[in-house]
Formats: sequence, structure tokens, C-alpha cells
Amino acid sequence: MELANRAHTSSVRADLTAGLVVFIVALPLCLGLAMASNAPLIAGILAGIVGGILVGLLSGSQTSVSGPDAGLTVIVAAQIAALGSFEAFLLAVVVAGAIQIVLGILRAGFIAAFFPSSVVQGLLAAIGALLILKQIPHVLGRDTDPEGEMSFFQPDHQNTFSEILELLGGIQPGAAVIGLCSLAILKYWDQSKPLRRTGIPGPLVVVILGILMGQVFGQLGDFWAIADSHMVQVPVAASYAGFFQFLRSPDFTQWTNPAVYQAGLTIAIAASLGTLLNLEAVDRVDPLHRNSPPSRELLAQGVGNLTLGLIGGIPVTSVIVRSSVNINAGGKTKLSAIFHGILMLVCVVVFPRYLNFIPLSCLAAILLITGSKLVSPQIIKQMWKQGRYQFVPFVVTMLAIILTNLVTGILIGLAVSVAFILNSNLRRPIRRIVEKHLGGEVLRIVLGNQVSFLNRAALEKILNDLPAGTHVLLDAETTDYIDPDVSALIREFKDHAAPIRGIQVSVRGFQEKYHLQDEIQFVDYSTRQLQEQLTSTQVLQILKEGNLRFLTGQRLTRDYGRQLHATSQAQNPIAIVLSCIDSRTPAEIVFDLGIGDIFSVRVAGNVISPKVLGSLEYASRVVGSKLIVVMGHTRCGAVTAAVNLSSSTETVEQATGCQHLQPIIQDIQQSIDPTMSIHYEQATPDEKTTMVETVAIRNVERSVEKILQESQTISKLVDEGRVAVVGAIFDVRTGKIHFLNSAATSQHTTPEPALTE
Repeated sequence: MELANRAHTSSVRADLTAGLVVFIVALPLCLGLAMASNAPLIAGILAGIVGGILVGLLSGSQTSVSGPDAGLTVIVAAQIAALGSFEAFLLAVVVAGAIQIVLGILRAGFIAAFFPSSVVQGLLAAIGALLILKQIPHVLGRDTDPEGEMSFFQPDHQNTFSEILELLGGIQPGAAVIGLCSLAILKYWDQSKPLRRTGIPGPLVVVILGILMGQVFGQLGDFWAIADSHMVQVPVAASYAGFFQFLRSPDFTQWTNPAVYQAGLTIAIAASLGTLLNLEAVDRVDPLHRNSPPSRELLAQGVGNLTLGLIGGIPVTSVIVRSSVNINAGGKTKLSAIFHGILMLVCVVVFPRYLNFIPLSCLAAILLITGSKLVSPQIIKQMWKQGRYQFVPFVVTMLAIILTNLVTGILIGLAVSVAFILNSNLRRPIRRIVEKHLGGEVLRIVLGNQVSFLNRAALEKILNDLPAGTHVLLDAETTDYIDPDVSALIREFKDHAAPIRGIQVSVRGFQEKYHLQDEIQFVDYSTRQLQEQLTSTQVLQILKEGNLRFLTGQRLTRDYGRQLHATSQAQNPIAIVLSCIDSRTPAEIVFDLGIGDIFSVRVAGNVISPKVLGSLEYASRVVGSKLIVVMGHTRCGAVTAAVNLSSSTETVEQATGCQHLQPIIQDIQQSIDPTMSIHYEQATPDEKTTMVETVAIRNVERSVEKILQESQTISKLVDEGRVAVVGAIFDVRTGKIHFLNSAATSQHTTPEPALTE
């Protein structure tokens, strides 16, 4: 309980500190954005108060801070001009808030899940770059552009870059000294553990220092004095009650004006899009990686904007700049956002004139440091590694926001991202896989999860380019939706075009509504005809190719239900695999085979006995299998036991407790070089492993020899060329099968190397 109380106290302290920092930064932003929107300055203050307190209380986000947004300045200014009065615009804000409330109730926030991560990352990087570019003039005392204005083309008739190029003609020494000192303090504060442990936020220190330095510079004469244009400029009422005289009401006589509703819809769409995208971005930079409920956020923003429309404020959204400042200042919960709104209300009402002592240059330094944390070479390098489908939309979003404004840049980024998705979908709407089944090659066409009309042309081209004699499998196992035009194209091709052109078509996985029942026309299991046609060499090649598919994860598509039904009356396996009982060596899986393709004989140590020989003879002489594979494996327990016991005085039963294991161990021990037992006990672990693997290989070779020596039936089949016997070693670490006889004859060769570590 005590630990919980201590953690709660620490969290509250962090939130209050972060709220103070956000308040300091948000105040000039609210004023600047109101100025850039051609709205009364108090409208921006009201937006900050409502965005902090009301939206903060209703929001489900713990780190997001709401307020007037730079992305809406162009829209707000345009709508105020179009409607002819600020009061008519306020009615449009009421309409926008109502629309957002409805969107929240309808849970329209789900569209946030469709924002590409490349666009979100581009937004964060662009905001970081803009904060750096836009705050450089403010840090040095050139403040003709309103604080918080983020558009490329500025109200002062400059642009983002020309403003920086003309700095030399407008630097104010006092403001520049304060700004540069603030940057140095903030940088050092972040890097100094002792200073961070004091719990005093660096931004608060630079604000206090900025106020003191500003007062000192004011006593040094005009050269150092900081002009009012370089200070925070909060509207000052004659009395406490006078603040409420700033409030303005919407012009309800305009309720029949269609332009009001058009403006409200425009504001609602822009504000909702900005909120959802900013909310996604805020969750990305949240150290605790919490997920904010988007629909609840729309509802909270709607209530906030409806309230602002009624009292005379400009619209708000979730804002990435203030939210980033909040997170960087250590904010843990939404208490920081609420506290920043309370501070703004109290300070603006009670002592606004004291706020006007704060130099803008020290606040610009705080924002510049925040921007440097949002964009970094590491982020760009990370996006580059993700490929062009992520990197290009990321770069385009970032540049578009920098060169236009937030809303336009986001829309451009989304458009480019969607274009890349469509391009990828059009270029690769399906996957083409050539599968080598026992009955021959099959072109498997795997349809995507969603097959729209945009995919029709690409699929039609693939089908039209198929040569005569092709066998094609149209696979819709993972498909949820197929456009009616596409399903009609498939049915037309299957029923009419393919038969005329001599193309066999198999289909599988289509839902019942598409009227395409599963139909497999190619052979994907061993039949009597296939078994008779194949030679031993061809069977060996099939096994090698199957193991390669197993290694690369490109296993063939198999309908086990169909194979089970087809082989229920008869079996015609093409090979017999004699392997160890080890659980890591399932023959059908490691050779990528289906039901009915091979006989599988398993015995510990893959040793030969009369019963095993009987099984091999039946499979090859009676059933007609063309190849016998004796497959040992690395790290074999039976071989290891045989080697260990070769230099021991214990019996097998004494050492293992197994009553009937003796014949198997004795059989394997015949493959051990007598000199090995002498040196085995003194060998290193690696040397012992090598010895065991050598015995495993020799044991396989000896089993091949015993089959040919002890079974006249099999030996005769080999001499007639009807059957081949080969040895193989399965590497349990890699899954690769090393064949000891690639010629598929009874003569063994030197095994492939590198079976041990």
C-alpha cells in the first residue's frame, strides 16, 4: 500500500510539473494561432482552456493535449472570411462539434486503424523539422510570423526558408541572448543526471531566467531592451469580471445559411482527421505505449468544439506539439493536460499582465528542443530499411507538411501511401508458384485476401498468357472477398476458355457464394501409373526436391482429405524409408510428401533385422516401390549409447535399464573402429561429437550393405535396375538430408562433409 501511495504521489507530481511546462508553451501558441487565423486573440486562449480542462476530462488518452491546431489555421481564416463575421463562424464551430459528437457515438474512430505507419512517422518527423525551422527566428528575436503558425507561406509574406535567410536583418540582441542561453540550459539539463533528479523542470528554469534577463536588459537601453512584439501578449481585462466580456456568442440568425453547415462539415472533417492522426502519433511517442480510444476522443473533441462555438473560441484538436512537450516533461496521465488548462484559466483571468513579461525566445527554445527529439537521422535510417513502400510515403508526407501545411501535407501523404498500396496490389494481386507434384508441374495461383475489380486486369493477363497443356490451380483458401467481375472471369475461363485452349483448371477454397466448388484435377499422390513410370533416379530426385522445399518453407499444397479418400482402396508408394525412431525425423515431413507416397519403416538406430528386411522386400517386390532409403541422423541417441558403452564394462541393460536394447546396440557397435574406443574417453566434447557422427554414417553404410548381402530378393531387384538402395543422413540442426549415394545404386560413396559443428 505504501509503495502504491508513493508511486501515485510521484505520478501526480510529474503530471503537475508537466502541466506547468505545457501551459508555458501553450500560451503563446494559442495566441499566435488565433492571430494567424484572423480570429480575436481571446478565442485562442479559450480554445486552450477548453481543450485542456473539458476535453482533457472527457478524453481517454493519458498523454494527448488538445488546443488550437496549426493545421486548422488556413481553414479557420478562410471560413471566417467566407461567412463574413466571426459570430457566423462560431455557429459553424457548433455544427462541427455536433458532427464530431455523432461520429464519436457511431464509433467512427475505427478509421484511425487505417492510417499507414509511414504517414504517422512522416507527421512526427515533419513536426519535428517544422519546430526547428519555425523556432529559429523566434529564438533569435525575429517574431514577425505568429508563434505556432506552421504553414510554408506565412502571414508575414515570407516562407519557412526565406524567414531564416533574412535573420541577419532582424535579430534583436536581447531576445537572441535569452534564446541561446535557454537552448544551452535545456540541452545541459537533459544531459545532467543531478539536475534531472532535482525534479525541477528545465523549461521552468529557462522561463524564470528569461523573465529576469528581460527585466535586466530593459534597464540597459534600447539596444538590449526586448520590444513588446517579442513578448507574450495576453489580452488584459480591466477587472476579473471584465474577462467574461471577452466571450462572444454565435449568430443563430444564420442557422438557415447553407454556407454555415458546409463550413461546419469542413471543420469537422479536418479536425477529426487531424485528431485521429495526431492521437496515433502521440501513442507512438508515449514511453508506456498506451493505446488511446479514438472514438471516445472524437466525442470529447466534439463536446469541446461545441462548447467553444457557444463561448467564442476557435476549434481544437489533439495537438502533437503540446502532447510531445507533455511527454518530454514527464507527464504520466491526463491530469497534466487538465492542469495546464486550469493554469491558463487562472493566470489569464487573475494576473494576465505578469504573463506578458515572458520573452518568446525562451519559449521558442523549448519548442526547438522538442522538435529535435521528434526528428533524427536514426528515424530516417529506420524507415529506409523498411523499403521504398514505407520510405517514399514517409518522405513525401514529411516534405509535403513542411512545404504546405499540416492538413494539406497529411492528405498528400495519405494519397501517396494509398497509391503505393494500390500499385502493389495491381502489380502483385496474386502469387504465382510453380509446384512440382508427382503427376507433373502445376501453376498454383494464390489469390489475395481481398480481390477487387482493380485486380481483374492483372489476373486476366496471367490467365490469357497460359500456354496450352498447362495445369493451373486457382487457390482461394485465404480469400475473404472476390469482386463479382473477378469471380465471373474465373468461371468463364474455367468452363469455356481453358478447355478450348487445352488448359486444365483446378480450384480450391472458394466460398459457396462464388459458385466454384473444390475440384482437383492433377495427381498430388502416388498412383499405380506414376509408380510404374518413375525410375529409381527420378524418385531420388523427387525426394531431394522435397527436402529442399522443406528447408525453404515452400511446401506443396496438399488436400489430405482427398488423398485419404483416394488411397483408401489401394496404395502405390514410390519409395521405402528406413529411419530411426527419433521424433525429429518424420520422413513424410522432411521429404515434403503426402499420404500414400512412401512406406516408412522405423527402428532405433535404423538397424537391419529379418523383420525389417521382410518389410523392405514386401514394399519393393510386392508393392513396387522403386527406391530404398536408409536414413540415419545426427545426434542419434542409439548411436551415442553404442559408442559410450563400447568402452564401458556395464551391460546395456545395466546402463540403460532396457531389457531388449542389447541386439540393437551390438549391431551399431559393429560400425565402430576399435581404435576409437581407446581414445574416446580422453576426447574433448567436440571430438566425441565428431566420433559419434562418423559412426552414424558408417552405421547407415553398413545397413545398406546388409540389405544387399542378406536379401537376395532386393539384391536381384537392384541388379535388374528395378530398385536402388541409398544411404542418407538427416542433420537435426538444419533439416538438410545428405545423401551418401547420389547415383541411386547399391555402391556407396564418401559422405558429404560438415555434419558436425
